[in-house]
Amino acid sequence: MRSLLLKAMLALALQSSAALAAPPLCATDAGKQALKLLRFHSDGDDRATIDAASIKQIGTVASLVGSRRFDVIEVEGSIYKGEYRMRLIYARMPRSCVLMGQEIFERSDPY
Repeated sequence: MRSLLLKAMLALALQSSAALAAPPLCATDAGKQALKLLRFHSDGDDRATIDAASIKQIGTVASLVGSRRFDVIEVEGSIYKGEYRMRLIYARMPRSCVLMGQEIFERSDPY
């Protein structure tokens, strides 16, 4: 019984790590939305770019209401010399990408 439980836990851990390593379902949409967010943040600066290779799912967060989970996709971008990290939060819905939230952080040392 104990070895069966251990095998089940190992299989579940491998499955969840493989899911995080795979490209996220909404990666294309996340790239487009991140570029829009970066341009909005910079008042429309046309030098804003995102790094498509940096798009990755970093985990999930719980919803504020109910027991649902949201996928969090992280994208890195830049404007001229400024580096930014954006996180886009998507609802888990079959075959669709519903953007529920977004955040942007500048990568800099203010000190």
